[in-house]
Amino acid sequence: MSGDKNEFSFENPEYRKTYWHTCSHVMAQAVKRLWPEVKLAIGPSIDEGWYYDMDAPFAFTPEHLEQIEAEMRKICKEKLKLERFELPRAEALKFMEEKGEPFKVELIQDLPEDAHISFYKQGEFTDLCAGPHLDSTGRIKGNALKLTACNAAYWRGDSNRQTLQRIYGIAFPKKEELDAYLQRIEEAKKRDHRKLGKELGLFMLRDEGPGFPFFLPKGMILKNTLLDYWRQVHKKYGYVEISTPVILNRQLWERSGHWDHYKQNMYTTVIDDEDYAIKPMNCPGGMLVYASEPHSYRDLPLRMGEIGLVHRHELSGALHGLFRVRCFNQDDAHIFMTPDQLKDVIQETVRLFDEVYSTFGLSYAIELSTMPEDHIGTVEEWEHNQDILKNAITDMGKDFTINEGDGAFYGPKLDFHLADSLGRTWQCGTIQLDSQLPERFELEYIGEDGQKHRPVMIHRVVLGSIERFIGVITEHFAGAFPVWLNPVQVKVLPITDRALEYADQIAKQLDGAGFRVEVDERNEKIGKKIREATLEKIPYMLVVGDRDMENQTVSVRLRTGEDLGAMSLADFTARLKQDVDTKAIW
Repeated sequence: MSGDKNEFSFENPEYRKTYWHTCSHVMAQAVKRLWPEVKLAIGPSIDEGWYYDMDAPFAFTPEHLEQIEAEMRKICKEKLKLERFELPRAEALKFMEEKGEPFKVELIQDLPEDAHISFYKQGEFTDLCAGPHLDSTGRIKGNALKLTACNAAYWRGDSNRQTLQRIYGIAFPKKEELDAYLQRIEEAKKRDHRKLGKELGLFMLRDEGPGFPFFLPKGMILKNTLLDYWRQVHKKYGYVEISTPVILNRQLWERSGHWDHYKQNMYTTVIDDEDYAIKPMNCPGGMLVYASEPHSYRDLPLRMGEIGLVHRHELSGALHGLFRVRCFNQDDAHIFMTPDQLKDVIQETVRLFDEVYSTFGLSYAIELSTMPEDHIGTVEEWEHNQDILKNAITDMGKDFTINEGDGAFYGPKLDFHLADSLGRTWQCGTIQLDSQLPERFELEYIGEDGQKHRPVMIHRVVLGSIERFIGVITEHFAGAFPVWLNPVQVKVLPITDRALEYADQIAKQLDGAGFRVEVDERNEKIGKKIREATLEKIPYMLVVGDRDMENQTVSVRLRTGEDLGAMSLADFTARLKQDVDTKAIW
């Protein structure tokens, strides 16, 4: 590694990646010391730590992981030097065959005949690896590492190949940093949207439809309230809403380029002996809507929004609650414009993003994703469009990082990574600049000169997958959604049966004013009713008894445990309305 004075700081992503990659080799060495019969596959660093896939004749248990950790600490104390060397492909194959590592042999066989294969040696252990690595195992702090999980993984991600065991680990330069990380992970477990989704009655996942979530009544209230807000914001910014078909024919997807560049993620079918595909994205339908009538430069920019249901094939092992599904609603928009309007429209879109994300208390970082290997369009077009995106956000005073080679196949993009209350990041919003699809669909507008011109366009989503965004905010708020968004805003808790009629009257008035309210009519002690309403994350609890009936008041409690005391229903309603109107977060 080389670079500035922060080269060896854990804040440096490259150093952090190198540190964790070296940890994966230390872990593999520890496993081979303990169980020489284990076969090694791959062990990369990841966003948080590392993993190593292995083939063992037994299932790794938490006790096994403790043994591995102890051995790893020994290896760190041994301060073994990491030495890189290369072998010609034939010698590398022989070397790994003699070691009895069939997965490494397969990896080498996939490399070119004239390749020189790199290895890293530390003590008695040698592993096939491109590197880079730390210079010594002593650089790793043995008391600041932890093996966090072990689960199944397919060899090379192929469900038809062998099932391996994947051990995950994390490490830091200081034990205090590890402790803080583990504490954050424990908090994240409490906030797991799959757990909260079940407890709060929001959604369910069934074996009958892996990756196809079911939304329950309260979940639908949350989802529809979120979409109502989306529509309000987009109306304010001048969008019109459209809806396009879920299934369209093969010719359309060939024309858009998806059939050639995205088919492995698409579900296909045959109708009347013709190939069709269930849409994985809304873009081609939006092109057809634009092309359905002539346009003038006076119509532009034309902002078309769509909350479209899309389906994408994901490997079963990648499915994860609402975060990774096979069927979801995407809050797409396609904005068609003249080339000289691009900068203004991009900046306007970022301002819309700012408004939406701030409503949820979410900050973000921007990443510019550049031309991938699999792309359409010329290098010159890509570089021109990348510069437009850079200049637009730089002029707004916003910073960005570069994500090389991760653009969409039709154009570069700005990805917005949201930071939640635990500091975790989620990629939700994106702005993708596209001069390819307008060309492929021969889109036109009549310019001020009376001639036909080709529009340019951006694809953009602000929430991304609605389902995924619901998962993100469920964990961000730990299920305690802001009042405006909560499926039940008020629960009325009568102390005795005598107060039931009064409780129903209160609920009727609040319902008539447009609020979401329930009455707990069970013959239970008031303490139990309060505890259960608190667990249900109900923002407001109205406790009513004989004195409240006499004084025509309600005794107000918050889910935080705060007791606001008695107030008139009018005063409470005014407070509730302010919370909803301002979309307050508390």
